[in-house]
Amino acid sequence: MTHPMIARFVLWMMLLAALLFWPAGTLDWPGAWVFLSEFVIVTFAIGLWLAQHNPDLLKERMRGRVFGKGQVFWDKIYMAFMTIAWCAWIVLMALDAKRWAVSYMPNELVGTGAVLLLVGFFIVWLTFRENSFASPVIKIQEERKQTVVTTGPYRIVRHPMYVGASIYMIGIPLLLGSWLGFACLPLLIGALVLRIYIEEDTLRKGLPGYVEYTERVRYRLVPYVW
Repeated sequence: MTHPMIARFVLWMMLLAALLFWPAGTLDWPGAWVFLSEFVIVTFAIGLWLAQHNPDLLKERMRGRVFGKGQVFWDKIYMAFMTIAWCAWIVLMALDAKRWAVSYMPNELVGTGAVLLLVGFFIVWLTFRENSFASPVIKIQEERKQTVVTTGPYRIVRHPMYVGASIYMIGIPLLLGSWLGFACLPLLIGALVLRIYIEEDTLRKGLPGYVEYTERVRYRLVPYVW
């Protein structure tokens, strides 16, 4: 990875740490340290893997932009909402688990959360391995000659990255010990489902072969369900 990419990565991790520990009012929060450690180690490892195997995708994902050139309008609305919602969610879990000390999470569920985080990241990596066009924003990448991806996890569901994201979002409040954070999951995952409709509408209209792909792979997010 280049120095600017590493600098952006470090700044993002510092912001994440601030969102956790400042509202918590303490550094004595083992779940938050495990969360940060997993986030840092896994995302950095994926970044190094991309730098070696798919530097174009790494560059695309490390632009550090909520909004991008060619991004569809409704995805801009989604990204603005999710940026605010994600930060507010982290702060709420810090307040709930530590500052207010409202929630109690059994150790078994905390450990489950740590595992779910790793499982979610693994599915995201599988997605990156197959899809060189996995941009963080919804757009048709004509300059990169985007094509339909049908291999790997894309043979099972049409949006495997969202599967991974849903799994690690479920794991985060368990690991951080926040039932209030867990209660917010329907809103966050519901927003993710809405984004699927935005993305599929864009791909159906602008990506040759995508309609045929949806006819072969019926399920968007959950096999045999939806």
